Amino acid sequence: MQTGHVSTPFGRRSMTLALVKGQLSIAESKAEKRADKWKVFRDISEARERLGLQDRALAVLDALLTFYPDNELNTECGLVVFPSNAQLSLRAHGMAATTLRRHLAALVEMGLIQRRDSPNGKRYAHRDRDGEIEQAYGFDLAPLAVRSAEFAQLAQDVVAERIRFRRAKEALTICRRDVRKLITAAIEEGASGDWEAVEDTYVGILGRLPRYATRQQVESTLDEMELLREEVLNQLEIQLKAENTDGNAIQNGRHIQNSKPESIYELEPRSRNEQGEKFEPEPETKGRGQAGGQSNSERIKAFPLGMVLRACPQINDYGPGGKIEHWRELMGAAVVVRSMLGVSPSAYEEACGAMGPENAAVAMACILERSNMINSAGGYLRDLTKRSERGEFSLGPMLMALLKGNDRQDLRVS
Repeated sequence: MQTGHVSTPFGRRSMTLALVKGQLSIAESKAEKRADKWKVFRDISEARERLGLQDRALAVLDALLTFYPDNELNTECGLVVFPSNAQLSLRAHGMAATTLRRHLAALVEMGLIQRRDSPNGKRYAHRDRDGEIEQAYGFDLAPLAVRSAEFAQLAQDVVAERIRFRRAKEALTICRRDVRKLITAAIEEGASGDWEAVEDTYVGILGRLPRYATRQQVESTLDEMELLREEVLNQLEIQLKAENTDGNAIQNGRHIQNSKPESIYELEPRSRNEQGEKFEPEPETKGRGQAGGQSNSERIKAFPLGMVLRACPQINDYGPGGKIEHWRELMGAAVVVRSMLGVSPSAYEEACGAMGPENAAVAMACILERSNMINSAGGYLRDLTKRSERGEFSLGPMLMALLKGNDRQDLRVS
């Protein structure tokens, strides 16, 4: 039977069964426990969120430890410190008395310290003739030594969790970068496939990730993003194998354009030599608005509407209600922009015949975005139409140049 190990609090502070249980458990395991007080304090600081401690409570615990003269906490020796609230407040960086009492109560409730109250509630010690402490009333630091292994394990778990969380975020950053660049490359180089749906999936995965996500949420998002990356890679691998089998990518209507224009004024290559390969149109693609136009029209479908609107945000002002949500609305807005910029109906019809209606609408949106740099919108559109008929024009480099320009402008504004 355990007796003499329970100390009840002084005054109006009530005794609880949890305090009784804590004092008895400490008393049972008190024999020969040693711990470095500052190592224990570092472990508690590392695991403070797990323990439910605030920063100010740690400051109070730090102040209490400074009143114990030795660095080692030994349960065989007396571990009771008895500073007054005024002394504690000074070492806790001038903490207010009410705040100090609140955090002392929190430390007791968490089982980090125990109260050893005197008959009158004051903190003091009885000493013998040699000056050695016989009996002290104040705060007992024995729980720190007894639970030192527990605190060390908690600190290790917190550090391991932090490392795992950081690595999950790094893996997600790399994975989302891979998916973003693969989608951009596929769109820019005219790879066949529903890349608009792929980009919508990509945006949806990131949209479900909260701003302050937990490790579990980050790992769940990472799993989804890795599956999407595998899907994109498989789709591109299948297409590359098909190209190798055919032996000629031009016959399949896939033509790689220069994706890195040197300036915003030169948005696409001017000649066949600048494209890095010789383009030989087949006899049936030489006619305006026939096979060549159909190939370009099929290629524009790979560009997500969201990407076009991010590259050319001004076109939204000419949509129904000041926004564009569908391709049909974009093409209607392009007709309004054509009239506003002074492009003749015949020039726009030729562009639709050579590029396809979607291509022509996107081209008008790009021209609107750079209208302050183009002297004649109609002449510029006719030039794009002629180059499209010769197979020397792709919207990919133009859109990517506008996207990069808008991103740089957003960074300067922010």
